[in-house]
Amino acid sequence: MTLLEAHNLPFAGAAILLIFIALAQLIGMGDIFDGADADLDVDLDADLDVQGGGLINSALALLGFGHVPFLVWLAVLLFAFAGIGVAIQQTLIGTLGAPLPGWLAAIGAGAAALPVTGALTRPLARILPQDETSAVGLGSLLRRDAEIQIGEASAGSPARAKVIDAHGQPHFVMVEPNDPETTLKQGETVMLVRREGETFYGVQYENPMLALN
Repeated sequence: MTLLEAHNLPFAGAAILLIFIALAQLIGMGDIFDGADADLDVDLDADLDVQGGGLINSALALLGFGHVPFLVWLAVLLFAFAGIGVAIQQTLIGTLGAPLPGWLAAIGAGAAALPVTGALTRPLARILPQDETSAVGLGSLLRRDAEIQIGEASAGSPARAKVIDAHGQPHFVMVEPNDPETTLKQGETVMLVRREGETFYGVQYENPMLALN
């Protein structure tokens, strides 16, 4: 039995995605993934803070979600899903002589992989202490420096910027000038002074507003 057989295709897909994530980290795309990972951690953290869902938070904690960075959690989930799925199919072939349809085996493997992922990520979090406090709320990025990375920012037209949080983690946010009469150029460093939804507003360092703080 191979992963490329029809009844194993869902698990082959999970294995390929897992390999892609690993290769991307090795060949230098890690910064992109780390930035996206940090943004996703922040967004999910902010959403859960707003919803205040104690039951949801407890359920996610049982599944290991939030104990480690999202990409680590996803890699463990993909590994568990593929391994459990192939094991189910191999067991059925050995005992009954035929596997389940791929979609049905995927449902069973997915249901089993979630608690297994939680069981694996909790001890994993203890050997990755640097990631324990990496997720922060968006509000904590205020009063921090942001570097405009792509394009120019003007009123109503934000540009992508990179900001480093208190834990040294990068976040990629959209920034507009706090003063609608100014433009923030690529490569310029500004201070984030306020936020509306997902958009931050930056002040240039020569702006008199900073002298009042």
